[in-house]
Amino acid sequence: MLPVNRGRAPHRAGMDFTDVKRKPSVLSKVVLALVLTVFCVYILKQSPGIAGTNMFSVHESGVTHVLVTGGAGFIGSHAALRLLKDNYRVTIVDNLSRGNMAAVKILQGLFPEPGRLQFIYGDLGDAKVVNKIFSENAFDAVIHFAAVAYVGESTLEPLRYYHNITANTLTIMEAMAAHRVKTLIYSSTCATYGEPEKMPITEVTPQVPINPYGKAKKMAEDIILDFSKNSDMAVMILRYFNVIGSDPEGRLGEAPRPELREHGRISGACFDAARGIIPGLKVRGTDYPTQDGTCIRDYIDVTDLVDAHVKALGKAEPGKVGIYNVGTGRGRSVKEFVEACKKATGVEIKVEYLPRRPGDYAEVYSDPSKINHELNWTAKHTDLQESLSIAWRWQKTHRNGYGSS
Repeated sequence: MLPVNRGRAPHRAGMDFTDVKRKPSVLSKVVLALVLTVFCVYILKQSPGIAGTNMFSVHESGVTHVLVTGGAGFIGSHAALRLLKDNYRVTIVDNLSRGNMAAVKILQGLFPEPGRLQFIYGDLGDAKVVNKIFSENAFDAVIHFAAVAYVGESTLEPLRYYHNITANTLTIMEAMAAHRVKTLIYSSTCATYGEPEKMPITEVTPQVPINPYGKAKKMAEDIILDFSKNSDMAVMILRYFNVIGSDPEGRLGEAPRPELREHGRISGACFDAARGIIPGLKVRGTDYPTQDGTCIRDYIDVTDLVDAHVKALGKAEPGKVGIYNVGTGRGRSVKEFVEACKKATGVEIKVEYLPRRPGDYAEVYSDPSKINHELNWTAKHTDLQESLSIAWRWQKTHRNGYGSS
């Protein structure tokens, strides 16, 4: 019996020994796997190629992270393009009510590198959304473009304009204060001046706006200026005039929604008439006290306008406020504009003359001396026909706006 027992004992002992060894081995493998998983997740999170948005949540030495509100819009997208070309880190926030996601996609295609550009869909009218955006991103500066911006529409929907422009600017200011973002470049307008008694308009010309658009913008300016009195925020307010043109390289253009064409810029109406989308151009007002009876405006090319914003960003100083007119300093009548548009498009556009549009003013053009002197900025693209020709090239190849790009 003893040999049998001895034969079984080693066998059982062998079984017991193997089980004891296997359990620690399995446990160690599980622990090792967990450690490797945690390590891989950490590496992935730190990898800019995998989780680029993480780069937007931290301040980085030598990199300026700019929040561009309304960055999917006409002016905002051109500004984002310039900032990206100048190696800024850019976050675009837009609710796409007036902007174009296709413009953002073009920018993303041009600057695909991690940490360069991110888009956040958000409504600035929602304070919780705005606060969340600020809490999750490390912004160094804000360029606040987002706004509805049609004079005629503002007279029809004034409450919408006060909410969208004035109230939303207050929300942005509160978020900047709460999250210690110290630099603001505010996109304002010459409409805050109303109809001054003398030309040209300087920065000290009294602000007496005559339409809800101008009034809403002035209220927003007042909010910013009042807050800045007791803070060390760097503030630049740019009051610019009538914007025309588009990216000279043809990557971006102006593409308002079809239902907004009636309220849009005169350049858009000219192009629509030249393409036959509308039967002709409607010029509102021929009895103004001007040389040819039509309104006089200061037309600023979007490339120059964007350059002014970048220069303002570079010159912004803590605790100081800069207010600047951004224009060419030269007024052109609507009739002059129409003739330039005809030459730029090569189309004999039909023109229909109608009564004045509510809220419009006879003559507005700037004195850009202050911005010339203090920011070393001057308008370079001042050939009206050339600016319209550049914009026309984009329009011809984008008959349906960004939808046909």
